[in-house]
Amino acid sequence: MSMIRFLHAADLHLDSPFKGMTGMQADQLASLRNSTFKAFERLIEHALYSKPDFVLIVGDIYDGEDRSLRAQLKFQEGMEKLNEAHIPVVMSYGNHDHLGGRWTRFELPQNVHVLSGNVEQIELNIRGEQVSVYGFSYNERHVRESMIRNYPVAENGTGFHIGMLHGSLAGDETHAVYAPFTKEELLQKHYDYWALGHIHLRQQLHSEPPIVYPGNIQGRHRNERGVKGFYEVSLSKTESALNFIQTSEIVFERIDISCTGIRHANEWIEICKESIDSFEEEHGSGIIELTMTDVDQETAAMFNQTPVEEWLDVLREVTRERESFVWVQSLSFEKKYAVTAAGALEQSVFSMIDGWNDEEWKEILNDVYQHTRGVKYLPILSENDIEEVKEKAKAIMANEVAL
Repeated sequence: MSMIRFLHAADLHLDSPFKGMTGMQADQLASLRNSTFKAFERLIEHALYSKPDFVLIVGDIYDGEDRSLRAQLKFQEGMEKLNEAHIPVVMSYGNHDHLGGRWTRFELPQNVHVLSGNVEQIELNIRGEQVSVYGFSYNERHVRESMIRNYPVAENGTGFHIGMLHGSLAGDETHAVYAPFTKEELLQKHYDYWALGHIHLRQQLHSEPPIVYPGNIQGRHRNERGVKGFYEVSLSKTESALNFIQTSEIVFERIDISCTGIRHANEWIEICKESIDSFEEEHGSGIIELTMTDVDQETAAMFNQTPVEEWLDVLREVTRERESFVWVQSLSFEKKYAVTAAGALEQSVFSMIDGWNDEEWKEILNDVYQHTRGVKYLPILSENDIEEVKEKAKAIMANEVAL
């Protein structure tokens, strides 16, 4: 029984600007902004080492429709290396780097097959076996309509049939909904594998045939926690095997730290350092959020003597000299509240905050985003920004009540 082996990656987001990351030193910020390129280099290095039959890249190669020259150069160089190793690439553009954008073009080598704005079929010959790859690139940023109806049904069982689709599972609004589809619609095409993109959370929607999101190759903010990478796929007509390959240069993570029995600042610093050491040993470089748990009355009294910002500054100072770059982004406190008058008021405020929609948040933040001098330093307000403001507002209120 013949078997093919390929790499499935998506959402490279090369040259992501990492907006909103403040407080870092210049070299730390440079490392962060270079992380998408480092992750991409690991993808290319693995391909050159493992020599797959082909590579699939499912949308959002670039972070924006303008596609910076640096990002295009890095991508073109990577494709040239694969070309020299005779490794074909089938790729599509997604909502971030759609075909309607304006940019200075780089010519890609002949091994790269770029899908057009209409669903099309790319034919590959792998050791005499025909592999048909179906997919499309976004013509514009917002593709709201379903595109799955334009994919042909695999009428015969010969060869391999693989679908590439940068889009959202219908009804899942945790991410912006583009090119929606249902799992049943994908299965009706009778393909051997569905290579998905757009959702940055690694997940497998179906096993036989595999319907797979590899996630992005490098986390870009606090809501993209954990290791990132791509899949190496071995596929036959009767079985499949998926091997996840990590590419993250910098890992975003949240760490809970138990403060049971902590009475002195040096004790607290030591347990934080131990947790950060464990993180560094497992992941290397990272950006972490620390949440203090099990804070009793005496420990709260200790924390209450100094502003949270100063505790954070001290922790950053004592953990600065490390082999890997580990940045403590935030410090918060978790507390189980009794149902008192204060607790009830707090829960009422939390409920009100959670109920505000995006338009209400924008109105609330008008004073900040309409400030003529300060607005040039702020990114465009996104869904992730609003979520971060919401969580920080709730954390500040919880800290004030807890301490």
